Amino acid sequence: MDSSLKIKLYSFTIDCTDPYELAKFYAELLGWTIPFYDEEYACLGAPGAQQGTYPCITFQRNPSYTPPVWPEQSEAQQQMAHLDFAVNDLEEAVAHAIRCGATMAKAQFSDHWQVMLDPAGHPFCLCQMQPLMEHPDFALL
Repeated sequence: MDSSLKIKLYSFTIDCTDPYELAKFYAELLGWTIPFYDEEYACLGAPGAQQGTYPCITFQRNPSYTPPVWPEQSEAQQQMAHLDFAVNDLEEAVAHAIRCGATMAKAQFSDHWQVMLDPAGHPFCLCQMQPLMEHPDFALL
């Protein structure tokens, strides 16, 4: 890559029918803030971070959005990506996610993480990562 070229992860964008409602779910789940929203987009960022200084999650209105199925099934809408969140207490994190409006996926494949579904049906994982979170180089906002 040319040394003058700069590429930085700005956001991970998630399709949904109601961007603001889904942003509110993730804001409550993560303790993040919503610096911007309108009918088409909502932006969710780490508290205290100026927009663009830390990757954010954006939510994009798609009136034709169809939730993916989990686990995958042939002939059904497939997930294209999912978010993983490091947690220090898996049981507590699952309970918190449910209080925020998530549901636990029926299919689970590990004791080290739980697959959850956000209110729009996107899968995300809560991953037990206590050793990683205690490492001095790990920055979790």
